[in-house]
Amino acid sequence: MRHRTVSGRISYTSLKPEWAGRERGREWFSFTHHRDGSTIMRARCEIEEPAPSVLREIIYHLGPGGVPLNLHVHLTVDDAFMGSGWLRHDPATSTIECESFSPSLGRISQTVDANGGFDGFGTHPVVGDGFLSRVIDTARGPHRRTLRCFLPSPDHRGATPPLIAEVRIALEYIGEEERTVAAGTFATRHFRFVDDSAGGMGGTTHPDYDIWVTADDDCILVAGSIDGYMMNRYELVELERS
Repeated sequence: MRHRTVSGRISYTSLKPEWAGRERGREWFSFTHHRDGSTIMRARCEIEEPAPSVLREIIYHLGPGGVPLNLHVHLTVDDAFMGSGWLRHDPATSTIECESFSPSLGRISQTVDANGGFDGFGTHPVVGDGFLSRVIDTARGPHRRTLRCFLPSPDHRGATPPLIAEVRIALEYIGEEERTVAAGTFATRHFRFVDDSAGGMGGTTHPDYDIWVTADDDCILVAGSIDGYMMNRYELVELERS
């Protein structure tokens, strides 16, 4: 085969006392990197805390040059179907379409003007957050810039029926660090998402979110940390590259 595959698993934990020493969720992911420069990201995410539970399945297609093209999402909340949807970006017309169905909203069709380029689709799996960091020019050294993304849900866990939501969030490059996790020791780049928007992401300010990603073109999330009301931790526990 002429493509290259990266796959693995990320463990979700919490610093909340009632979850000490226990896994609160997990994420399986894979990237298929094609010779033409396009990438398919797949992820299955299970979140048990906080309630209600969330099961999210994602397929994300980026074209050559990292251009976001389409995103599929299927969402189950508290073991009940929440919704499924498909977002498509047409670079020729600079539009984004959404076809979605959910029990609460029924069938929805949307088309919005993307108003030029944007940084990517926000997918909600944490491995997608790591991969999004590739848009930062780390050769400039530590700096911050605002990212413009379109999400299927502005909810901090993505636990609402799929609809187009535009979000702006700052991403700061902090520097290079070595991190050791269950999957091994990695040279990483440290980034921090900062929600400095006036109304907050989804109407609530997202706590600062630190991520460490492999210092290579794969940009695999090695570790993540969110404090504030979330108190979440993420750790790469399995990794395979072929």
